[in-house]
Amino acid sequence: MIIARWYCQARFGHKQELIEKTREWWSTIGREIGQTDYTITTGSVGVAESVIAVDLRVADMATLNAQWDKLAERADHREWGKAIESLVVSGSTRWEIYRVVE
Repeated sequence: MIIARWYCQARFGHKQELIEKTREWWSTIGREIGQTDYTITTGSVGVAESVIAVDLRVADMATLNAQWDKLAERADHREWGKAIESLVVSGSTRWEIYRVVE
């Protein structure tokens, strides 16, 4: 099993709106492509408050890549990306992949 963490920082004053858009994405588009085992977190202590992270639990990289391939074909995913552009600190988004040990 792996954990794929999607990470970004919200622009000042836009954190709650970005959280809502993120919840909406994972409950619709994410669910439809099979990304159903996830947790949305935000910065608290020792990390910037503006951080929003989604930890997605997936069987393996092949499964994750297949899900990402599905995203490439979706106009609604591209529209979502454009809709959150003004809410996200430019250049702050990234994916981190972790292997689950236990």
